[in-house]
Amino acid sequence: MRIGRPLFALVLAFVSTSAGAQSTVTLEDIRSYPFPQNLTAAATGSRVAWTVNEEGRRNIYVAEGPGFSARKLTSYDRDDGQELTSVTLSADGQWVVFVRGGEHGSNWDDQVPVNPLSLPTPAKLQLLSVLFAGGEPRVLAEGGDSPAISPDSRTVAFEKEGQLSTTRIDGSAAAKRLLTARGDNGDAQWSPDGSRLAFVSSRGDHSFVGIYSSDSTPILWVAPALARDESPRWSGDGTRIVFIRRSAQGGAPAPILQRRPSEWALHVADAATGSSRRLWKAPETLPGSSGGANLQWAAGDRIVFLSYMDGWPHVYSIDSRGGDPVLLTPGNYMAEFVRLGPDKRFVYFSANTGPDRDDIDRRHLVRTRVDRAATEVLTPGAGNEWAPTVTGDGRYVVFLGASAQSPARAMVMPVDGTGSRAVSNSPMPRDFPETQLVTPRKVTFRAPDGLLVHGQLFENAGGAAKKPAIVYVHGGPSRQMLLGWHYSDYYSNAYALNQYLASRGFVVLAVNYRLGIGYGFDFQNPAGGGMRGASEYQDIRAAGEYLRGLPQVEGRRIGIYGGSYGGYLTALALARDSELFAAGVDIHGVHNYTSEGGRRLAMSQWQFEPTDRDSAAVLAWRSSPVAYVSTWKSPVLFIHGDDDRNVRFSETVDLARRLDEAGVPYEQIVIPDDTHHWMLHSNNLRVNAAIADFFERKLLRRSP
Repeated sequence: MRIGRPLFALVLAFVSTSAGAQSTVTLEDIRSYPFPQNLTAAATGSRVAWTVNEEGRRNIYVAEGPGFSARKLTSYDRDDGQELTSVTLSADGQWVVFVRGGEHGSNWDDQVPVNPLSLPTPAKLQLLSVLFAGGEPRVLAEGGDSPAISPDSRTVAFEKEGQLSTTRIDGSAAAKRLLTARGDNGDAQWSPDGSRLAFVSSRGDHSFVGIYSSDSTPILWVAPALARDESPRWSGDGTRIVFIRRSAQGGAPAPILQRRPSEWALHVADAATGSSRRLWKAPETLPGSSGGANLQWAAGDRIVFLSYMDGWPHVYSIDSRGGDPVLLTPGNYMAEFVRLGPDKRFVYFSANTGPDRDDIDRRHLVRTRVDRAATEVLTPGAGNEWAPTVTGDGRYVVFLGASAQSPARAMVMPVDGTGSRAVSNSPMPRDFPETQLVTPRKVTFRAPDGLLVHGQLFENAGGAAKKPAIVYVHGGPSRQMLLGWHYSDYYSNAYALNQYLASRGFVVLAVNYRLGIGYGFDFQNPAGGGMRGASEYQDIRAAGEYLRGLPQVEGRRIGIYGGSYGGYLTALALARDSELFAAGVDIHGVHNYTSEGGRRLAMSQWQFEPTDRDSAAVLAWRSSPVAYVSTWKSPVLFIHGDDDRNVRFSETVDLARRLDEAGVPYEQIVIPDDTHHWMLHSNNLRVNAAIADFFERKLLRRSP
């Protein structure tokens, strides 16, 4: 039995016992799951580390083969909103380095301290280290971020105030500034022998790759050009660097209705002289423009990278001396969490593929060679698996896994994939209601223009003959909801809430609309999407129509909710189609593409020539919920934190004022000092309870 519940537990109790379908599941119980992230392994041995968020108490856990029993390494015991990121194990496995604080999932101010407790003196961003064997964490630098541990496990390079500094990993000496260079300097990469440091110096419309050698040696700028150079990676012998070169910003902007490819290429540089040659240029097509991620130098002098060039985000490799790239992952699926094994001969990744036809809405671990396509699905089945990490001794694959009923936890299996098991002693509440959760069912339906749309349907057996229904709309928009617990903490929470709403008697449809990932380039990059016409909205309306056509759904009691981009589409649904959507919850949504905040979120380069400006502004306005306030009739609940660093708080303030003027009913929950991702677990519970209560009042207990 839990003790010390916060005051809002009264709201939770009300929601969990109000009229409707009978259920013993409570919001507090279904959100009690621990969430693991940041899985990493030492370069030698079998030691691994990861973070776990247990109802807001975030800590480092470690384990070691062959037993792999989880052990809590830190003892942070408050729901204080201070996240743990950049978890790194030293090569010798003796130290764990991490960052505490900030908001690293944000679009801006990621290193600015967060203060959701509204303390008079906010917590500081800290770079820390702790012995794998145990002990108190040591503060290496206030304000330090993005650590990189030297190959000899003694020194940590890190970013602070746009410059690079170093410190001893044991904290035995004060940190010192390594270099001062113009621009914002980061992405530090140690050479294999630890004598030099490659980094990126971002300078607005262009960026350089630099190499630092010593205090007395000038920085070597690698083939500086009118370009944006990024992602430097060392060859195994330390003589060369591969990096990505993209076009510099500038030039005539493309008209708003026109999509045109951007240029990027792989370059290989001599690390002694800085001279470089172009190894390969991406195709000048729209899919070819999307790529240049997960750059890694593999065995056999091959370079591995991710590209959309064949219409799917696939892994390729190319000989560092030249030639054509080799597609390592053929098939209609996407690759994520791409990592090399310690011998650098195999690539491990997660993908929405497998022997089951519904695997397109799941994630499984896959392995292939770096020199040819030889893919093996290591974890087939009905679960979701991601973040594969091979231990330094090459014997085990440690990963995170979940199912439709079981939330994510750390897992381990032999490197040959002959069977997996949960890491023992992993935290999980004994009373977590796994047996009371449903298995969502994959469904598809057609949008008005004929596009096939995918979704997951949550429904409890029994209950009323006619049930209210809810459409859930994810954010991003480059996300995908899955047939099971999600690999993102934000969408794991959404999955939990959808399960809870189903337990309360709602039929819930999570819709994977166009602009999302998982279904190929054309699906993710549709014509007329976003501020170019909101073509994706027809998928949302089609989801509502699909629910209205189900025999068990009461067609006049369909709601909708979503956060971020999902909040945008929720607002658009209520504004355009109040007849279909009877009520909605808009969580930190974008509402006006002609506002400064909307423009920043819509396009990285909001630039128009004079001849295009008027038509672009009109189209952006017509793609915005604020353009349809006159037809908005349904009640809405607005929820927003005012330290949101992904969507401007002003987006909700402005829309609420417009609804006031139009006489449209709305409710509001404003959470001071919390961010887009509800850094406090208590705030997350409060938001979930408010959503459930709103829909119960507006849909479940209302007569049709």
